[in-house]
Amino acid sequence: MRRLAALVAAVVAAGSLTACASSGASDANTIRFALDWTPNTNHTGLFVAEQEGYFADAGLNVEILPYNSTSPDTLIDSGNAEFGISFQSSATYARAAGAKVTSVMAPLQHWATGIGVRADRPDIGSPRNLDGRTYAGFGDAGESASLEQVIRNDGGTGKFETVVLGTSAYEAVYSGTADFTVSYFAWEGLEAEHAGTPMKYFDYTDYGFPDSYAIVVDGGDDWMAEHPDEARKFVQALQKGYQKAADDPDAGARDLIAANPGAFTDEDLVYESQKMLADKYMLDENGRVGTQTLERWTGYSKFLFDAGVLAGPDGSPVTSEPDWSTYFTNEYLDQG
Repeated sequence: MRRLAALVAAVVAAGSLTACASSGASDANTIRFALDWTPNTNHTGLFVAEQEGYFADAGLNVEILPYNSTSPDTLIDSGNAEFGISFQSSATYARAAGAKVTSVMAPLQHWATGIGVRADRPDIGSPRNLDGRTYAGFGDAGESASLEQVIRNDGGTGKFETVVLGTSAYEAVYSGTADFTVSYFAWEGLEAEHAGTPMKYFDYTDYGFPDSYAIVVDGGDDWMAEHPDEARKFVQALQKGYQKAADDPDAGARDLIAANPGAFTDEDLVYESQKMLADKYMLDENGRVGTQTLERWTGYSKFLFDAGVLAGPDGSPVTSEPDWSTYFTNEYLDQG
């Protein structure tokens, strides 16, 4: 999904988002929501809630802030957004560093990314074959540590070269100038198939690595404490949007496309992506979206702590394991 920025940045700049940032939230019923990237199927529930009137029914005015170089967690912590899309890793880094943010729901219950290599590479049959290869990465503090562990779990040494390429990482692997990257199955994976450069993937959990919430929604602690009713209304309307996208992925894809006219050059990819997420990633064991557990938060976030990649407010390494139960909450969800 990172590649999408290069494809639709001009559209976003021209105002394809249905709502943009204003000078600030004027009252408790105005909620600014920060995107982590240009609109894609990670965001479908947000646009369903908007298009289907769930926010309006809750008496809320939701302003969707277009992606920029400032992370949603930073925007939330600074008071420039009330909620936003994040990742379990990003939310862990932010809160460990002192950001007053808490995850309020998990739209995707599992990893939706994996280690991707070209499908026509018979010399790379499992993660241990990545030793000595070149990784096209994105500069995330924990990505190298995670990859090293997966490779070691498969019997390798975990030693490889890294080049930080950002949105160019996928093209580097497709062209053969890099050997592997990390892709979203439901976006880059499908996109590669459509482009005639199919990939094969290694799932982290197949190699003894802990599962993770691929994306989460973070909220600002201070704002939620001051406006608990509005926070609950927002989270439940958003949850309803993601639930509809999971239960009726075609309708979800239609709402995403309708909310962002001209943003998707391959609308079939949007429908395929939403169906894949609905089938494999969005629902918990009870068929619901949004719920979070201490077990899952502890598994991956503890790995980041043990790997020494968490920094405290002063920039020094975190030396005492945090209380992971404070990093998320289910209290704003509809538990019915």
